[in-house]
Amino acid sequence: MKSSAAMNKNRGFNPDTFLATIGDGRKLLSVPKKDTIFAQGDSADSVFYIQKGKVRLTVVSKAGKEATIAIVSQGNFFGEGSLAGQVQRMGSAGAMTDCELLRVDKRAMMDALHREHAFSDMFVAYLLARNIRYEEDLVDQIFNSSEKRLARVLLLLAHFGKEGIPETVVPKISQETLAEMIGTTRSRVSYFMNRFRKMGFIHYAGGVEGGLQVHSSLLNVVLHD
Repeated sequence: MKSSAAMNKNRGFNPDTFLATIGDGRKLLSVPKKDTIFAQGDSADSVFYIQKGKVRLTVVSKAGKEATIAIVSQGNFFGEGSLAGQVQRMGSAGAMTDCELLRVDKRAMMDALHREHAFSDMFVAYLLARNIRYEEDLVDQIFNSSEKRLARVLLLLAHFGKEGIPETVVPKISQETLAEMIGTTRSRVSYFMNRFRKMGFIHYAGGVEGGLQVHSSLLNVVLHD
């Protein structure tokens, strides 16, 4: 059996503190808004942890068509494919806002996962949650209308349901980006966004160019058959 001291130590484990003090192989990065963090085809040699800001993950097809895979924010990892034998980045990552990132070399990350069980448990839970999200995205893409898909993406970006209070989404998120995320055209996104605004489901803080505030009433679109 584990000693009480060991159990107390495990209960007091703080992943944020651990990541910030992982030692050799880590580097704190300040990435300005719109800068590229890594590009598709770059060497996959590290994992990133977001301490502050939002990051857009994209992929470009051979025909040159770009698609937005996800928008990740504070407390999330990205670039974890490097841990599974990925040699080159399968997509690109760019800063949507000013970001504070922790870059951890692949070897240092692997060592930390093997050494610290509490950290590896947290990381596995994160990967499982990410996988579930991708499965939900696929089901959403197959079965739901573009209006419902847009409503769901906006709620996810607002972190609705995680802490009970929606937050401002991404400042000046473009309708092109939203269209890429839900698989429709910009004109359809514009139509639905205007509709959501008129119904009071969303509003633009500081005008159309400001941040987008999402209200819980937008759930009505997702739940309505």
